[in-house]
Amino acid sequence: MAENKTQALYEKAKKMIPNGVGLLSKSPEQFAPGRWPAYYSKASGCEVWDLDGNHYYDMTTNGIGACLLGFADPDVTRAVVKRVEDGSFCTQNPAEEAYLAERLLAIHPWAERVRFARTGGECATVAVRIARATTGRQMVAFCGYHGWHDWYLAANLGENDALAGHLLPGLHPNGVPAALRGTAVPFRYNSFEEFDAVMDKYGDRLACVIMEPIRNEQPAAGFLAHIRERTRKAGVLLVFDEITIGWRYCFGGSHLVLGTTPDIATFAKALGNGHPIAAIIGTAAAMEGAYGSFISSTYWTESVGPAAALATLDKIERTRAWEVVARTGQGLLDYWKSSGEKYGLPVTTTGCLPCLAHFSFTQHAAELKTLYTILMLRRGFLGNTAIYPTLAHTPEIVAKYEAAVDEVFAQIADVLKSGDLTAALDGPVCDSDFRRVI
Repeated sequence: MAENKTQALYEKAKKMIPNGVGLLSKSPEQFAPGRWPAYYSKASGCEVWDLDGNHYYDMTTNGIGACLLGFADPDVTRAVVKRVEDGSFCTQNPAEEAYLAERLLAIHPWAERVRFARTGGECATVAVRIARATTGRQMVAFCGYHGWHDWYLAANLGENDALAGHLLPGLHPNGVPAALRGTAVPFRYNSFEEFDAVMDKYGDRLACVIMEPIRNEQPAAGFLAHIRERTRKAGVLLVFDEITIGWRYCFGGSHLVLGTTPDIATFAKALGNGHPIAAIIGTAAAMEGAYGSFISSTYWTESVGPAAALATLDKIERTRAWEVVARTGQGLLDYWKSSGEKYGLPVTTTGCLPCLAHFSFTQHAAELKTLYTILMLRRGFLGNTAIYPTLAHTPEIVAKYEAAVDEVFAQIADVLKSGDLTAALDGPVCDSDFRRVI
């Protein structure tokens, strides 16, 4: 039997790289341990090839939500290659940075200042730093997931796991200074009661409230407006994290159509379609702290990121990509629901947006998720219970995927009837939260 180069390299990597990967969301243990291909040799559109030449259609998160246009989009690649050939880095600053700032401010008329970084976690941290510098306050209230930095994980320094239920439970604050205990407090999305309790107790000490304006469900009537009103009265800056939803829900930030304007907003992921770029935009008053706080990094001044972003924004706007992925996602939601009902499977699609489409198994969740992934791999699909649709998911590819889902759902139904789920898995199930791989 030929050596499986992909799996062999990953086993070697786990002995050199803590947890085997640099991003939890790309860990094979999150999908199907020992089966999921950790590495790719080529990616194009929504197709990938592993180190052994196996071909797959990516019907998962497509670069963890970064590649809204698809992998290696030709228009973005053309702009990037030209920038690289002309020199991607030097002593001076790239003009593309100023062009991108101008473009972002035109799309978001409420904003007046822009700072750039290269990753989502960085730009969320920059936004919090600016808010603290502007207000002179230390505490932060948050809703949802905002990265790995100390300010955020400080919420887990108490006796309880305060982050449980905030997208990624089980995140450990090892290495976060104990002095940060009590500086970050969470509240749950659409909970007026939890938000009001935080404001009543800490309002005069909060530098900012940072949250995703929308994620897996629509905001309750008046929820965002209530947050905007209370933060403004208390002198607390409102930061909208548009890192995942930005450009995918609409052109620009989701807040543009949700009717609530923040003081600061952050963008990353789809902004560069797979090339590192992140932006923090805000009003002149909110961003005042950026002038007096030392926020600086050498590679924030490379030119590939802003060049990619400019080309990406042009193509998103030209193709109205957000409308395309919404239609694709809604079709998938409808298909999962109908196919699940057809085979009597415990499948639900509640609580999700079409542009971040996903389904879940309401029984044997981890086991069935793993089995589904294994069976889809056998049919040439990177299949998981979440899909972030892209412009590259053509109707023809979606039709192939749906045919494979029908076969797999039928097979899972047979397994459940036989009661041989453990035998069908023939291996470990996927991780349900953060844990060490080795």
